[in-house]
Amino acid sequence: MQTKLPETQGSHFWEIRQLALENSAIDMSVGTTEFSCPARLAGLAAQYIRDNYNNYASFDGILPLRERISETFFRNYGKKYDPVAEITICAGPAQAATNVISTIVNEGDEVILTDPSYFTYSQAIRLNGGTPVHLPLKEPGFRIDWDDVRKMINSKTRLIILNTPHNPTGSVFGREDMQQLQRLTNGTGIYILSDEGFEYLVYDQEKHQSIAQFPGLASRSFIISGAGPVFHINGWNMAWCMAPANMMKEFRKVSECYGFSVSTPLQYALADYWGQSDELENVTELYQGKRNYFNRLLKGSPYLVEPAQGSYFQLISYKNLSSEADTDFALRLIKEAGVAAMPLSMFMHKKRNLHYLRFCFAKKNETLDEAARRLLSFAQKITA
Repeated sequence: MQTKLPETQGSHFWEIRQLALENSAIDMSVGTTEFSCPARLAGLAAQYIRDNYNNYASFDGILPLRERISETFFRNYGKKYDPVAEITICAGPAQAATNVISTIVNEGDEVILTDPSYFTYSQAIRLNGGTPVHLPLKEPGFRIDWDDVRKMINSKTRLIILNTPHNPTGSVFGREDMQQLQRLTNGTGIYILSDEGFEYLVYDQEKHQSIAQFPGLASRSFIISGAGPVFHINGWNMAWCMAPANMMKEFRKVSECYGFSVSTPLQYALADYWGQSDELENVTELYQGKRNYFNRLLKGSPYLVEPAQGSYFQLISYKNLSSEADTDFALRLIKEAGVAAMPLSMFMHKKRNLHYLRFCFAKKNETLDEAARRLLSFAQKITA
């Protein structure tokens, strides 16, 4: 049969995970955490299952959870989203992003997104007949050149996708970036998809700048975030989308088609737990500590590390060790060092070899210790 997606980057992700398993490697290639779901949250989930909260929830999500999200967002950013008409619960951030793209993008539309970026964006754009327009991030720091964005915008531009903190680079786009985007889209019909799933993982006393804090953007933006990184429940696939009511009305029409309902007992457990939790305040400190710890272990080595500004991913350059393609170096690292990391080129439209690998540092200290020991031993072996 004819394929709509001749190749998907996602298949490469699972190939690396399988190689890690086959080689008994420490898997730092994807965003899996070694931290436990809070015991009380797990207990609440079990309780709601036992109490038979096991039928379909409303397709837009249970109201108590949407109320918790609305209250927290207002407290953090000063922007109120109506839990009834402007917030929808989704089965994970990838589904939420796909639903936004399916709501907005039509045949012949163009969508501007960063290069590198998370792979599901471009696939969803193509499935809806759109054309991804890839904006290369600039080194140092993997920043957006807003002059490049200006040149890319034309009458076909329907959507711009922004992801901050950024996966895979760990960059954080700040107030000036938001103001530039606001100026460029003012007076246009361009919509914004703002993926803010790592909003609590911004480091070094910096603050996440939500697109909702900029009125000229909030009125045209869909915002996505989720509970996974905060409560260590990525496998629950619990996310949400926020947008003005007129936009959310259209989003919900699409959302109902892609997934009728999100796990009912897990929604109730999260809503119940949320109001009595201090994880939101502690998670930044936890992950900044993990970033610092892992980076200190590699200090003074041939690996080049510029600390991630956000997320739980750290890019590491191996250019002082090898000129190999990142995919080849990553394969050697799995087989010879027993550490799995994701090549940066896996997230890129054009497979430029920038000599970076992405490591997930959401791990216990003993795992980070052993991973660093193996990385340093491997570097010593190939430079001997």
